This record gives sequence, structure tokens and C-alpha cells, in this order.
Amino acid sequence: MASALDPPDPGPTIGPFPIAGLVRRARRIAGLGQRQMARFADVAPSTVGRVEAGELTPSLRVLERLLGAAGLHLAVVDPDGHVIQPMGDRDDIRDGAGRRYPSHLNTILDPRPGEWWADIYGLARPPETYHRCPVEREVRRRRSQWEVRVAKNRSVPPPPNPRSWDY
Repeated sequence: MASALDPPDPGPTIGPFPIAGLVRRARRIAGLGQRQMARFADVAPSTVGRVEAGELTPSLRVLERLLGAAGLHLAVVDPDGHVIQPMGDRDDIRDGAGRRYPSHLNTILDPRPGEWWADIYGLARPPETYHRCPVEREVRRRRSQWEVRVAKNRSVPPPPNPRSWDY
């Protein structure tokens, strides 16, 4: 039960940001009226008004068009505010049955000795493979982040180096 001292409900949000406020801000940045924004976004003028009033939660496509009418774009950012880039799709990397490798696997092109999980069995090395062990995959990820972010990790001891592990 809301009391009179509680702030008003901002309506639907994207993360901590109310959608209504984002659309209003985008429209004002571009110097557009609601009708102009609606025309550029190819939506009904009432849609812009209802979104800005918090009465309508737009689909992602409509939100993208509304923001695009103001020359803005949606982006995915991590908690530190860094923009996340999408994973690349390559049509030439497929497994033996012609399937794409699942996105949760880190694909390795031209694996070195010890990088393919079946090296311990003496199997022929394929032109591409992936790290099978999720623990090793996470250790490699942490080591890579530690090596790349030198300034941030100056006082942090290095994580284990999986290249030195014996299989």
C-alpha cells in the first residue's frame, strides 16, 4: 500500500531508467513535437503520448523507432557503463555435422597442442574446436581479463595460468 509520501510509480523501466522519461528526453533533445516524432517513427501520435505518460509499454521495435526518430540508438552496457559488443557470427565455422557451435562455447581456430579437449586421447586435431571444461574456460577468461586490464589489476595477484596446467 503506497502512502502519500512515496514517490510516484515511474512505470515501465529499462534498467533504472523509466521508459516514459527516456522517450520524453529523446524527443526534447531532437526538438520534436509528439506528432513529428510519431511521423518520423511511423507510429500513431497517441502512441507517443501514451508512452510518455507511462500508460503504454512499447515493444522493443517501437521503442527503437521512437529513439531513432530523435537520432538515438539503444545500446547494451555492463554495470560499469562499458558498451557490450555482440558476438560475431561466422558461417564458415561449423562442427563435423554442419552445425554452428553453441554460443556458450569459446571457439578456437587452429588449436595448438593441448588446447583441444581430445588431445589427451590422441585424436586428430580438427581445424576448429572449443574449450569443453567450463572451469577451465572461466579460468582462461579471468586470466585474460587480468592481463588486459593492467591498470585495474595492478594490486591484484594473478589468477592461475591454464597454459601451465598438465593434462
